[in-house]
Amino acid sequence: MVGTPVRFAGMFSITDEGPVRWLTIDNPSRRNAIAPGDWGVLADHLQDFGTSEQRALVIAGAGGDFCSGADLVAGFALQGGPTMLYEAMRPLNRAARTLYELTKPTVAAVDGVAVGAGMNLALGCDVVIASSRARFSEIFVRRGLSVDFGGLWLLPRRIGLARAKELALTGRMVEGEQAVRYGLAAEVVAPEDLKRRAGEVATELATAAPQAQRLVKMGLDHSLEMSFDEALEYEAQSQAQCLSSEDVVEGVRAFLEKRPPRFTGR
Repeated sequence: MVGTPVRFAGMFSITDEGPVRWLTIDNPSRRNAIAPGDWGVLADHLQDFGTSEQRALVIAGAGGDFCSGADLVAGFALQGGPTMLYEAMRPLNRAARTLYELTKPTVAAVDGVAVGAGMNLALGCDVVIASSRARFSEIFVRRGLSVDFGGLWLLPRRIGLARAKELALTGRMVEGEQAVRYGLAAEVVAPEDLKRRAGEVATELATAAPQAQRLVKMGLDHSLEMSFDEALEYEAQSQAQCLSSEDVVEGVRAFLEKRPPRFTGR
């Protein structure tokens, strides 16, 4: 499928391919490290996707790497006192929150390094597809830093508290199939197949019922804070919304007619 022309803003490029939007971090000379002024740009791009007609988002990196986190050479954490540096975290936090609050599905296509905030950017996506040369690390402690971009919340929910502590406290690298065994990635493919496979997953996600996806995402994101009875109550309320939608009628009709459903989100 032919995509729309590539649009550039900051260090990011945007391409729409049918119902799927591709957001590519394009700073390969720095392994796609994100400069201080571009975290807010990333948040804006994520927010724009949220209000767009596209139904799924793929986040990728240019030049054989996903993202090496914040660009420390650009001065992100090297200037000013604690108050100034605390304020400097706001755009990064806004990007993390905007990604978390998206109601549409997201895919991370991880090639090469995904370290520091780059690792947590990947983990903030709903599905992670990695290449066999992908390398994940909560590298912060090796730079004298604490974890950011939501990693303290995301990591234990992905892989459990014990493994999360081990990775975050050592900053060690996790590669390839081990990332799948740990739960950092859904699957690993050859580097030359990464874009194709991520696109396939995103396209599959884009064909599902939007309202149902939104309710499922919200429920799963809060499931660890719910009691069993609270989860049952949430399920009942969510199912009532879905059962009264046009999409459930379309889903049943498509099943009976033995054809793919055409969901609209209504």
